Amino acid sequence: MKLIKIITLIAFIVSITSIVCGLILNVEYSEKLIGFGVIGLFLVVFPLFSYYRWKGKNLKDYMLTKENLDKMRENQRKRKL
Repeated sequence: MKLIKIITLIAFIVSITSIVCGLILNVEYSEKLIGFGVIGLFLVVFPLFSYYRWKGKNLKDYMLTKENLDKMRENQRKRKL
């Protein structure tokens, strides 16, 4: 397994565990546990996951440019025939 995938998985597990512990445990800092879990998901896990999944791909292929719209229209015409 790649290192970034392992780091992302560990950060995800830690964040989810923090949220669940904050919901289950009845301690005075349970809201902080939930908050740190959510912050971990959005500031650590999501960017790492996005980087891992998009690395090496051309972003222009996924944007709605005039060329891509023309390709989609052409493909729809071919399917209708």
